[in-house]
Amino acid sequence: MARAMESSSKSRKESVLIKYAVVSRLLVLFLTVLWRSFLQPYDTSAALNPPCLHHRDVPEDSPPLLVANSVSKTLENSVVWDSVYFLRITQCGYEYEQTYAFLPLLPFFISLLSRTVFAPLVPLIGLRAVMVLSGYVVTNVTFVFAAIYLFRVSVIILKDTEASFRASVIFCFNPASIFYSSIYSESLYALFSIGGVYHLLSGASNVAVLWFALSGCARSNGILNAGYICFQTMHRAYEAFYLKRRFCLSVQVLVTGFIRCVCICLPFVAFQAYGYYNICHGHKLDDELRPWCKAKVPLLYNFIQSHYWGVGFLRYFQFIQLPNFLLASPILSLAVCSIVSYMKTRPELFTSLGFQATEKEKRSSARLYSLKEVLEPDVITSSNEVGSRDIRQRKPSRKKDVTITTNTAAESNSPEASGYFSADVLPFVVHLGLMAATAFFIMHVQVATRFLSASPPLYWFASHLIASPKHSKWGYLMWSYCAAYILLGSLLFSNFYPFT
Repeated sequence: MARAMESSSKSRKESVLIKYAVVSRLLVLFLTVLWRSFLQPYDTSAALNPPCLHHRDVPEDSPPLLVANSVSKTLENSVVWDSVYFLRITQCGYEYEQTYAFLPLLPFFISLLSRTVFAPLVPLIGLRAVMVLSGYVVTNVTFVFAAIYLFRVSVIILKDTEASFRASVIFCFNPASIFYSSIYSESLYALFSIGGVYHLLSGASNVAVLWFALSGCARSNGILNAGYICFQTMHRAYEAFYLKRRFCLSVQVLVTGFIRCVCICLPFVAFQAYGYYNICHGHKLDDELRPWCKAKVPLLYNFIQSHYWGVGFLRYFQFIQLPNFLLASPILSLAVCSIVSYMKTRPELFTSLGFQATEKEKRSSARLYSLKEVLEPDVITSSNEVGSRDIRQRKPSRKKDVTITTNTAAESNSPEASGYFSADVLPFVVHLGLMAATAFFIMHVQVATRFLSASPPLYWFASHLIASPKHSKWGYLMWSYCAAYILLGSLLFSNFYPFT
């Protein structure tokens, strides 16, 4: 009965969350149109659309690329910043070296949608406007699904429906909202990254690998999701080798984990190989080769980030970039506070990478520590039968029963048993720490707002602060931060002014 009521409560919360997610997207789109109608864009060159370099003979009866009407002009004028690259790739493919910094998943979905669902609109508004419309539909719809998956993941990890709902609502109005409603890859990355985590926690590891691999097709940092597989593999191998003394099983766990990590990284590596073939292959003279083609490990993505955008370790630490550090300071401060709070509350667990977790925490429904579901069914059955016989044969002892009951109650009531400070949150905190360090020391720091915006522990920690009576003021500060960045982002970004 209690389980049915809990399931019903989750369903109701999920339905309400969908409404919040849809309303948040409509709000951001409305603000974008509003600011764009009142202000003159700083740069209007995005509307220029020269023919593709590899021009093909177009049949006379083919649909027009551009149509001069108000709808098509409005859609085309909304294309700013990196959206220009994604649409150009959708239309013409990878023409220039720097375009390989933008991974192909979003252009693929835009092309698929514009040539199927929205194909009847091409004669009315033109192919380019249809691609723009398709891009907006892809990013906004996938955001709604990303919010749903975040709620489901949060319920498994936090074991608190209310806290999970608060965290998911904060995500719906997160400070990087403008990028989740624009033609950017953030929504796709969030969907496949968080969705992959959900499938991993649910025991569908192979499905999780597929989703993580797709997140790596959306953004390069998707390959970091292999860390969740590494964490799970590490603990399962330890349990198999040291606790169960089963060497063959530990080898099986390690090999399976390694193969899964390779599968996650493979799409990104394949895309780098594709770029190498297009740019470097066939050039016999050294003078014709690009510098990165001559490297022992020719990584196109790293070269583009360094050569065209000046990305590198401490290269952004300049006094002139101080405003950008200030722009990124709220999200970085939230990330650092969430990590430090977890470290202070669970120091032994953090420093041991989870090996100091209690037995109850290891048996959590999140499946991050336990080896149980990878054991053979007959082994599980036999062990359960032995356990049942031991329980039946055990003589009752009131003193021992009281002790066990007391310990169980204390364990369940401890702040570490559930919520933000549970052992299940540890791999997410480590992942967030790696991402935050990368954003601060290597990347253009202002990108941190959207780079970290798909990290679940940010929203779990924010939800924890809002619910805590000691930190009630942080709730107002959190919502003010989100509202200010939504307003500021929709104003600056939509009019081609620098934001994050």
